[in-house]
Amino acid sequence: MHSGGILNIKCCGIDGEDNALVLDLLGPSLEDLFVYCSRKFSLKTVLMLADQMITRIEYVHSKGFLHRDIKPDNFLMGLGRKANPVYIIDFGLAKRYRDSTTNRHIPYRENKNLTGTARYASCNTHLGIEQSCQDDLESLGYVLLYFLRGSLPWQGLKAATKKQKDDKICEKKLSTPIEVLCKSHPVEFASYFHYCHSLAFEQRPDYGFLKRLFHDLFNREVNIQQEGKKGRRRFGEYGSYEFDYIFDWTILKYQQTGPV
Repeated sequence: MHSGGILNIKCCGIDGEDNALVLDLLGPSLEDLFVYCSRKFSLKTVLMLADQMITRIEYVHSKGFLHRDIKPDNFLMGLGRKANPVYIIDFGLAKRYRDSTTNRHIPYRENKNLTGTARYASCNTHLGIEQSCQDDLESLGYVLLYFLRGSLPWQGLKAATKKQKDDKICEKKLSTPIEVLCKSHPVEFASYFHYCHSLAFEQRPDYGFLKRLFHDLFNREVNIQQEGKKGRRRFGEYGSYEFDYIFDWTILKYQQTGPV
């Protein structure tokens, strides 16, 4: 598996009694950066991330695999000259969903145990349905809303056991309408979820449609900014809509340390 935003294996082998694997050195996770930015990302940062994250998931799917644990901790930024790309990591729960020889899709099944992280798991995953491409994308939707909102409605629920907590998360998630979840945020986010929920089990998602959804929103924000713009903006000022890879943490680091 090799593409932009996918780790390169430098070397592997045996060191004494240990198996050794050397990978690219990456930067902080999106969860780390979210905490650094006081647990809230701007719409601009979320849209720039969404474009890359959809592309990464599309690539994994194109190789016949589901990730099955889409969450902020499993997306890392690069370092140095490669600081702008988002990398997808941790394929410990990944599963082949298409046969490598026949290209046949895995069959629909029920009564499956929850695989992944309950906070970001799709509704079908909670219900015990075999995962397919739509589930990775739905999980990404929850990640994006988490970044925008600062938290999700099913966070902080108390329970005696993990199973009981997962059940409570499931109940809250299924009872929260998409429009309520996405309230006060651009309609494109609700449209994203409705599209994911409309996909059939074996249906190939239109990744381009989802990216265009957010591209159009980004362009609309550009136009709004241009209409209301007065004077030139300096680097480090909020509200400048340009796909320039100036993320919230870029601005924060600039404000704290000054130009490098």
